[in-house]
Amino acid sequence: MAGANIDERADLLTALARVPDPRDPRGVRFPLAGMLAVAVCAVVAGAKSFAAIGEFAADLDTGQLARFGMDAAPVESTLRKLFARLDAAALDAALALYAWCRVRHSTGRRVIAIDGKTVRGARSAATSAPHLIAALDHATGVVVGQHQVEAKSNEIPAVRDLLAAFTPSDLRGCVITLDAMHTQDDTAKVILDAGADYVFTVKANRPKLLAALKKLPWNKVPAGARSTDRGHGRRATRTIKVIDAPTLPGWPEFTGVSQVAQLRRTVTKAGNKSVEVVYLITSAHARDAAPALLAAWVQGHWAIENKLHWVRDVTYDEDRSQVRTGVLPRVMATLRNTALNLLRLTGYDDIAAATRHHSRDPERALTCTLTC
Repeated sequence: MAGANIDERADLLTALARVPDPRDPRGVRFPLAGMLAVAVCAVVAGAKSFAAIGEFAADLDTGQLARFGMDAAPVESTLRKLFARLDAAALDAALALYAWCRVRHSTGRRVIAIDGKTVRGARSAATSAPHLIAALDHATGVVVGQHQVEAKSNEIPAVRDLLAAFTPSDLRGCVITLDAMHTQDDTAKVILDAGADYVFTVKANRPKLLAALKKLPWNKVPAGARSTDRGHGRRATRTIKVIDAPTLPGWPEFTGVSQVAQLRRTVTKAGNKSVEVVYLITSAHARDAAPALLAAWVQGHWAIENKLHWVRDVTYDEDRSQVRTGVLPRVMATLRNTALNLLRLTGYDDIAAATRHHSRDPERALTCTLTC
């Protein structure tokens, strides 16, 4: 991440020490890094509110508190008031760097999904709900970046801002997957300038490109790869056909496109069949992205919905959270992201079960938080 200047394996407390402390240093009793780490630890154990975080901290003994650099437990009001004054962007940057250094490559390349989510519970009569753009590593389900925008309508340029938070050396060789909203030449240029490749879905917001893709003679193109998944009483078959990007006169131009694809999803459940056809474009050359790999990248993109947005809503009840003041909704979302990251990095797939496991013994949550 941009501005990296700490050891890449620095622990969480060291990473959090990079966050600016808004308090006058005179009379400070609790270190900011320790308070943030306690909050993360509480969320690892399932805390959904500042009240729950304060209760978790109050249950820690003196030896456990000392591991966070504290001799007593901060109360809820202390946590809430301080966190409301934080530079939330700096907190995201510090924790994104911490996470980035701990994710592995998938099939030789790091593949990152980017998508947005509105924190609906933070909406009030006086304020709109914040919209957060997240970057998630396909292989691990770890969040490696977050950026806030005022509304979903501003998400397109915000993705470019999020990408700009990474250094070119970070993104070089990566693959970035995005949904159809972000099939934009300017976004493609930012990705390519960073030395990465993109995979975009093409839908009605690019009507000329979509129409041109539909007109290609796909019935004459052999299937490049096919896969079938079974589960929950359904069978889903995905067939992908891929060709080099056409260079025909009048073909709609798009920045850096190398291959185009048709992905057909056939789902059979209880004897009923449904078919969905999706069109894709990618800057990845055929030598680097065979059809099966391209299909895997597309399917992997939905991890950001299943492993992040869904978990924050269902396990952490984010959309019904009463945290609404200033930057606090974003700070809480960042704490949830970090807790999810720690749980996934330590081998947990079922996050609800993991939070229950850690809630039964604070020492488990401390070990997960401080030793990852």
